[in-house]
Amino acid sequence: MDADRVRDAVRELMLALGEDPAEPRLVATPARSATAWVELLSGSDEDPVAPMSGIAAEEGFGEQVIALRDIAFRSVCEHHLLPFDGVAHLMYRSSGPVSGLGSFIRSIDVLSSRLQLQERLTDQIADAIVEAIAPIGLVVVLVARHGCVSDRGARSIAARTTTIASRGSFSGREEAAAASLLLAPHSPGTPINTTSRSKEDA
Repeated sequence: MDADRVRDAVRELMLALGEDPAEPRLVATPARSATAWVELLSGSDEDPVAPMSGIAAEEGFGEQVIALRDIAFRSVCEHHLLPFDGVAHLMYRSSGPVSGLGSFIRSIDVLSSRLQLQERLTDQIADAIVEAIAPIGLVVVLVARHGCVSDRGARSIAARTTTIASRGSFSGREEAAAASLLLAPHSPGTPINTTSRSKEDA
């Protein structure tokens, strides 16, 4: 990303909006904005699979179900260049390989640090996890507030958008059950109860 061009573009935008970037109170704004954009879109050239790769189970976990909830993320909507933010939840049935929990968070950060649509982001998170650890089944749920809905147009501050992507055995009734479990209200520190399917049930 060319930070200097971004800075110059922000200066031109301010002029188009009727603001004078030469004013003392605004003189540093173009550079600050450019720095923010570089950070917001820092995942554009990064590989989202890399954080999850190379970590294999040191012991057999069978077909254990693993869930991770309330992963905060933020992104930028490509339609209006306005932010959207929320939480990601995921649940997968291991085929043997597992990944460190923090690696999922880093992967989601890479994918969300781009110009995005929530629908695409949800699919990309699921695809990256499948590529990295090939789970038997996977459900990814994103719940987000969009600036283009809350801050302009309808200005519905309370509106949230939920998107769900499933892969493998988590489809149909299993997808609905897993998504319901991930979205169920819970108190911090309360464990999520899951029932692992035995090999005989597979």
